[in-house]
Amino acid sequence: MEPPKDLDQLHDDVKRRLAAAGQRYTDGRRALVNALATAQRPLTLRDIVSAVPELPQSSAYRNLDALRAGSIVNRISAGGDRAHFELAESLLGHHHHLICVSCGTIEDMRLDGKLEDEVDRALAGAAGEAGFTPLRHSLDLYGECSDCGDEA
Repeated sequence: MEPPKDLDQLHDDVKRRLAAAGQRYTDGRRALVNALATAQRPLTLRDIVSAVPELPQSSAYRNLDALRAGSIVNRISAGGDRAHFELAESLLGHHHHLICVSCGTIEDMRLDGKLEDEVDRALAGAAGEAGFTPLRHSLDLYGECSDCGDEA
């Protein structure tokens, strides 16, 4: 996934959201947001601690909780206890996930506009038949990544 074009604007948005939630945008939170923004995929807690070594694991987890409460970070489950974290879609842009059931890797996937529109219409149609009004969608595809598929 491409990092946001304007990291300064991203940090301003995050600071504003945290202030609205009564939270401060500390140096640790800024470093954590920067690590997530520049990553090419959702990160595990271990990945985050490696990317931000000055932030102890317990502090990283507390900061992730605060960022999740401020709708800045999303938690993605790859099954079991393999949690990954990424910036919220409202900051990063709409995308989907490819989740490897063997190793737990999660990759971001963007659909081109036409295909995204087709998926949106198909899901809205199916939801409408069930009497459900969709507001948004999230699509996670589970399978094996190329590394795990090569091992078979």
